[in-house]
Amino acid sequence: MESPDKPFENLRQGIEEDIISLRPQTLEEFIGQDPLKDKLSIFIRASQSRGEPLDHTLFYGPPGLGKTTLAGIIAKEMKGNLKITSGPTLERAGDLAAILSNIQPQDVLFIDEIHRLSANVEEILYPAMEDFNLSIVIGKGLLARDMRMQLPRFTLVGATTRLGLLTSPLRARFGIVEQLDLYTPQELTKIVLRGASALETRIESEAAGEIGKRARGTPRVALRLLKRVRDVATVQDEDIIKPALSKAALDMLGVDELGFDEHDRKFLSALTELFDGGPVGLSTLAAALNEDTGTIEDIYEPYLIQKGMLERTPRGRKATRNAFEYMGIKPVNAPMRQLELLGDDTGD
Repeated sequence: MESPDKPFENLRQGIEEDIISLRPQTLEEFIGQDPLKDKLSIFIRASQSRGEPLDHTLFYGPPGLGKTTLAGIIAKEMKGNLKITSGPTLERAGDLAAILSNIQPQDVLFIDEIHRLSANVEEILYPAMEDFNLSIVIGKGLLARDMRMQLPRFTLVGATTRLGLLTSPLRARFGIVEQLDLYTPQELTKIVLRGASALETRIESEAAGEIGKRARGTPRVALRLLKRVRDVATVQDEDIIKPALSKAALDMLGVDELGFDEHDRKFLSALTELFDGGPVGLSTLAAALNEDTGTIEDIYEPYLIQKGMLERTPRGRKATRNAFEYMGIKPVNAPMRQLELLGDDTGD
C-alpha cells in the first residue's frame, strides 16, 4: 500500500530537481562573475594538486547573485558533499556541533547569512575552522566537562549580504573573501536562455534579452521572471516566447524597462514627493514605507544606486535628477524643509 506521504515526497523531489536543473554544476557553466571564476579555478586546482580542501571562503554581495550555487560548484569540484544551513537556524552551539560531527573529508559546509550567527556559535566555529577541532562543554557547574573531537578537513563557505556586520575574528579566519557584483543585461540574457533550455521552454533571443534587461542585474530575478512569462505563454497557448509576448507579460507584472517594480516606484515616490528628494534618514524613510531598514539597504538601494536614482550622503538618502525625471516631478529646492525632515535622524 502506498504511503500517504508518497505524493508529497514526489512533489518535493520534483521541486528539488527543478531547482537543481536551473543551477549550473561547474564553473564553465556558471555565467558571469568572470574575474571571480578565474580566481576560484586557480584556487581549486591548486588545492586539488596538494590533496587539501579549499581554504575557507566568504562570498558577499546582494542576494540572488549565485553564492549558494558557487558553494555547490566548489563541493562538486572538491568531490565532497554540500551541507547547507544558515546563521539564524544555528541558535545554540549544539546545533552547529551536530552538523560538524557529521562532516566528511572534503565536504563543504555552506552557512548562508553568516553575519547572523550568535556569539556562542561563533566560539565553536573558530577552532573548527582553524584546527579542525570541535570543542563543546557538556553539563553545568561542577559536573561540566570539555569534550574535544577531531574533525575531518573540510571547507566552510559563508555568504552574507552585510559584510560589515561580520565580527572581525570571524572575517579574519576566511582565506578567500570575494564580492559578487550585479550582472550585465547581456549576461542575464544568457542565463535566461540557459534557464529556458533547462525548463524545456522555447524562447527567442530578443525575448530573453527583454527579460534580462528588466531583471535588476540579478539571476534569481531573471529566472523568476522567466517562469512568470512562461506561465503567460502557456495560458495563451504559445509554443515559443516571442518579444511581444515577453514585453506584454513583464508589463502586466509591473516590471518596467529599467527593471523597477511597484516597490521601487513606491520608494522613489516617497523620496521625491513626501521628502522633496531628501536628504532623509534611513529609519525615517523605512517608517514612511513600512519597511525594514535592512530590506531597504539590501534589496532596493543597490539597484537604485546603480541606475543613478539615489545617493547616499552623510546627511541621509537623496534623490538624483534622474529620479525626479523618472517620476515626472520637477526637483524641489527646499533646504530648510530638508533639514527639518532630517532632524535627529542622520544618514544611519
